[in-house]
Amino acid sequence: MAEVKVSVLKFANKVSRKKMGSKNGLTTQSPEYRILEPVVTEQMGEVALALEFRKHQNVKEVAAICGKSEELTRELLEQLADAGVAFVNHEAGEDVYWYDTWVPGIMEMMVNNLKNVRKYPQMAVAFNDYGLLRGAASAGMFPVGVGLMRVIPIESAISGETRRASYEEVSKFLNDNTIFSVSDCACRTVREAMGEGCGHLKEDMCIQMGHAAEYYIRTGRGKEITREEAFEVIRKAEENGLMHQVPNTEGAEKTHAICNCCGCSCLSLRSASMFMNADMVRSNYVAQVDPDSCVACGACVENCPVNALQLGQKICSSTPVVETLTHEYTPRNKEWGPEDWNPEYRTNRKDVVESGTSPCKTSCPAHISVQGYIKLASQGKYTEALELIKRENPFPAICGRICPKECESACTRGDIDDPVAIDDIKKFIAEQDLNTERRFIPRKRHDYGKKIAVVGAGPSGLSCAYYLAIDGYKVTVFEKQPVLGGMMTLGIPSFRLEKPVVNAEIDILRELGITFRTGITVGSDITIAELRAEGFEAFYLAVGAQGGRSLGIEGETAADVLSGIEFLREVNLGNEVAVGSQVVVIGGGNVAIDVARTAVRTRAQKVALYCLESRSEMPALEEEIEEAEHEAIAINNGWGPARIILKDGAVTGVEFKRCRSVFDADHAFNPVYDDQDTIIVPADTVLLSIGQSIEWGALLEGSQVQTRANRTAKADRATAQSDEKDIFIGGDALTGPRFAIEAIAAGKEAAISIHRYVQPGQSLVIGRDRREYTAMDKDHLEIGGYDNTPRQRSEHKNTKHLSFSDDRGILTEEQIRKETERCLGCGAVIVDQFLCVGCGQCTVQCKFDAISLVRVYDKAGVDFKDLKPTVMKNVLKRKVKISVKKLQDTVARR
Repeated sequence: MAEVKVSVLKFANKVSRKKMGSKNGLTTQSPEYRILEPVVTEQMGEVALALEFRKHQNVKEVAAICGKSEELTRELLEQLADAGVAFVNHEAGEDVYWYDTWVPGIMEMMVNNLKNVRKYPQMAVAFNDYGLLRGAASAGMFPVGVGLMRVIPIESAISGETRRASYEEVSKFLNDNTIFSVSDCACRTVREAMGEGCGHLKEDMCIQMGHAAEYYIRTGRGKEITREEAFEVIRKAEENGLMHQVPNTEGAEKTHAICNCCGCSCLSLRSASMFMNADMVRSNYVAQVDPDSCVACGACVENCPVNALQLGQKICSSTPVVETLTHEYTPRNKEWGPEDWNPEYRTNRKDVVESGTSPCKTSCPAHISVQGYIKLASQGKYTEALELIKRENPFPAICGRICPKECESACTRGDIDDPVAIDDIKKFIAEQDLNTERRFIPRKRHDYGKKIAVVGAGPSGLSCAYYLAIDGYKVTVFEKQPVLGGMMTLGIPSFRLEKPVVNAEIDILRELGITFRTGITVGSDITIAELRAEGFEAFYLAVGAQGGRSLGIEGETAADVLSGIEFLREVNLGNEVAVGSQVVVIGGGNVAIDVARTAVRTRAQKVALYCLESRSEMPALEEEIEEAEHEAIAINNGWGPARIILKDGAVTGVEFKRCRSVFDADHAFNPVYDDQDTIIVPADTVLLSIGQSIEWGALLEGSQVQTRANRTAKADRATAQSDEKDIFIGGDALTGPRFAIEAIAAGKEAAISIHRYVQPGQSLVIGRDRREYTAMDKDHLEIGGYDNTPRQRSEHKNTKHLSFSDDRGILTEEQIRKETERCLGCGAVIVDQFLCVGCGQCTVQCKFDAISLVRVYDKAGVDFKDLKPTVMKNVLKRKVKISVKKLQDTVARR
C-alpha cells in the first residue's frame, strides 16, 4: 500500500474547505486526494499549502509561508503549475500563483496534462468519481443559474430574443478578452482514458480566455489562437452537434473558458442526464416546438445533449397518445436518490415516445426523414432535400429506382386512398445528383487521415466509405470485379437501374477523395495482413451475396443450366451469354423476376418462371411481378423442380412437381410436394434463381472471423465488429441477401463503429443512437376530413420494343407540388421542458424553423464567495416544497 502523502492530503482538505481528520474530512480514498497523489510530491504539497484560493502570490510571498528557499519554492511552484494544481500568470513583471476550485478548475487542469493522465489513469477515474459524488449530493440544491458550470445558448438561437442578457452571448466573452487558447476537452480526455469515449473526440475543443489562456499557453496545455480562430472553433463545434458551457463561479459577466460539449461525455451535463438535475446547468431558455412547422425529421432529437426531445405524432387519435413529456417529481419537490437517477443514460437514449411517431421514418431501414424531405420538396428546396436524405443514404437516385418502398407500404395516407408517392418524390429530388453542376457533395467535418480499407464496392461498402470520408478518413475500396457498384451494377438489370445513374452517385465518392482499386481480390491478390502492414487500421468486409445456389437435383450441372446471379452479371458486364429460345427460370423472388425479364431481352423467344410459392406468397414485389407479366413472361405458381431433363448433355426440359406451400410455427416456408402431380416443361436453358450465397474465397484465412452454416459472417449486429477486432462486417455478408437500402444503412453504422475503433479510448456503444423507432397506432387515428387528391403517377416512355433502357418516367415539378401536398405530416417533436437545458443545438439542426428557444428564467451566475448563501436559501425553499408535495400526495391517496 502506498505511503500517505500527508501534505497532499492536507492540501486536498484545504481546497475542499474541510478539516483533515474530522468526520467530513477527506481521506486517501477521496477522489480529491487520488487525483493529486500520483503527481504531487510531499514537497510540492507543502508549497501548495502556502497558496490561497484566487489570491495571487509571488514566489517571495509563498517562500516565506512554506519556509523554503525562493529558488526551491519557484521550482516546486512551476511543478504544481505544470501538474495543473496551481495557476501561474505573469503580472507586473513577476510570476504569481494561486489555486482555484476543484471543478471547474484544478481537476480539468490536471487531466489536461495528457502525459500524466496516460501514465496515471487513476487521475481520470478520480475526476469521474468526484463528479459522481458531487452530482448526487447537489441534486436539487442549486437554484437555476448558479451551478458551477452553465449552459450558454448557441447565439443564433437567441438572436431574436429582445430580453436576452449580454452574459447569455458567447460573443460577449470572446469580445471582452484579448488572449485566447484552445485545448483538448478535459471531460472527453477522462472518458478516453477510461475507455468510455463516445466518438466525439477531445482535440482542440475548449477555449480559454484571459488568465486561463495565459496559463494554458505557458504550460503547453493549449495553443494560442486569435479571436477570429476562437470564433471558428465555436462555429465548427456548433456545426458538429456540440453546445456551449462556461465556468460560472466568477459572477454573471465574467468567465475564463468556453467549453464545447457533448451530452454523452460531459461530466457537467451528467447532472441533467444522469441525475435528472437540469437546474444545475441550464440556461435561462427552454426549447419550444411549433407542431405545424415540425416534420419530425429527428435531427434535433439525435443532437439533443440531454435527450430532452423525442419524436411523437400530431395526428389526432381516439386513444391516448403522448403529447407532452412531464415530470410529477423532480429534484425541486422530492428528496432525490438513486431510484430517481438514470445511470445508463449514455446507452439508453430514446428517439421516440411510447405512443410512436411517423410510420414512414419508422419503417425505412435507414430511418430517413421522409416527412422532412417531402416538406422541403414542396417548398422547391431540392438541394436541401437531397442533403437531408444523404444524412442517411448516399444513393437516393439509385434507391429511387430500386427501393422496396417500405415507407409507402406504411404510409398513413394509404388508409385514406393511396400512399404518398414517396419513392417518386425521392427520385425527382435525386435528379440533382445526376447533374454535375447541381449535385450535393458534403463538406468534410474533420481530417483524421487514418487509413481504412473497405472490401466490396456494393451498396454497403460504398455507404461505409462515404460516411468515413466525410469524417475525414483516407478510405480505399477494393473490388474484385472490373466495375464498381456490386449488385447495383452487376445484379440489377439496366432497365431497372441504368448504369450512368450508379456511376454518377459513385463519382461523388471520388470527389470526397475515396480511392478505388478494381480487379483486386483481397485474400489472394493481397491479404488483410499485408494491408495492415501498409498502415490500414480497420477493415469493412462487405462482399455481398454474389454467388448463386444449387438445387441438388439431377441435371443441374449441365452447361445450359446457369445461376441467375451469374447470368445477370455477365449481361451487365456486356459479355455474350448463350441463351436458347425456350428459357425456364426457377425462383420467385425479385432476382428471379429480373432474370426472367433480362432473358426476354436476349434471344429467348419464350420465358416461363416457375416457383414453389403461391402468387400471394411470392417474395418478389407485386410491382415487379406485374411488369414481368406485362412482358409476356408466364408465371407458374406452386411448382417445385424435380429434375432437369438432358439429351446428349443438352437441356431439353424440366420436370416439376405440384407443390403446396406450408408455413411452420416459425413462419418458415416448408413446401409439401405431390409426387403424383407432375409436368414436364420444354426448355433449352434453365436459369436458377433460388437464392444467393456468400463467397469468401481466401479473404478470411488467418483471421478469427467465424461464419455460420449459411456462410454469413458472425459479427455484432449493433456494431458490426467481428471476433477479429479490426474487422467489421455488414450488408448481405452479415445478414444474408437483403435490399440495397438495408445494406446502405448497415454501411453507415459500420462507419460509426470504425471511427470509434481507430480512435483511442472510444467505446463502440456509449453515446450511440440505437435508432429504435416505433410507429404510431394507425388503427385509431382520426383522419376524416382530408382531401382526396389523387396520387400523381409518372408516365412511361413510349418504347415499341423491350430494351435495356429504363422506360419509367419521372414526375414533373408540377406533379411534385401536388404530390407533396398529399402528405399528412404525421409526426412532430415533443419537448421535455424540465430536462431541456436550453443549449440551442436543436435550433441549429432544424431546417424548418420549427423549434426555438424561449426565455423562461431570468437568473444570473454569482461569484464563488456568494455561492453558499445563495444555495442555502434555495435549500430552505426546497424543503418547504418537498413538505407541501408530500402533504398533497397524502391527501390524494385518501
